[in-house]
Amino acid sequence: MAQTIEIRPLRPTDDRSAFSCGEPALDRFFQHYAGQNQFKLRLAVTYVAVLNERILGFVTLAVGTIEGREVPNERLRRRLPAYPLPILRLARLGVDLAAQGTHVGQRLTRHVLSLALEERDSAGCVGVVVDAKLDAIGFYEKLGFIPLESVREGRLHGDSVPMFLDINTIAKALTD
Repeated sequence: MAQTIEIRPLRPTDDRSAFSCGEPALDRFFQHYAGQNQFKLRLAVTYVAVLNERILGFVTLAVGTIEGREVPNERLRRRLPAYPLPILRLARLGVDLAAQGTHVGQRLTRHVLSLALEERDSAGCVGVVVDAKLDAIGFYEKLGFIPLESVREGRLHGDSVPMFLDINTIAKALTD
């Protein structure tokens, strides 16, 4: 019988000490700050992909806003009001080295997109924004994310690239 990967919110009792995605800053965040941000400060929620009590990957989410003029889809931008609009921010995503190449990152991202739809229906959400690391841009582009060109001003070479996926594209992708 095939075992099922569970995606659920991080628990205070989850052992994060052995997690390593190969990027020290992400490992440090997950091991030392994800729990504090979720349980103490209530700034974000981290979801984990778990198999047999072992954490294979994580994604951290927070709410945020985007200015209507920054939305890259011109047709959508014309329909939106000019004030800050609610988004779901995919703040961090990491997959353990042992689970890389097994689509855990895609499964976590799909979970984020389904949460964005729930957010749309319960409180409002126009899409998902991610600050993609340079080596992850292709991953997000394959999912339909579009770079936010207007946010590039003041960025340094090597910085992450803000990318946006609108809620209508998300809804279509998850219902097809």
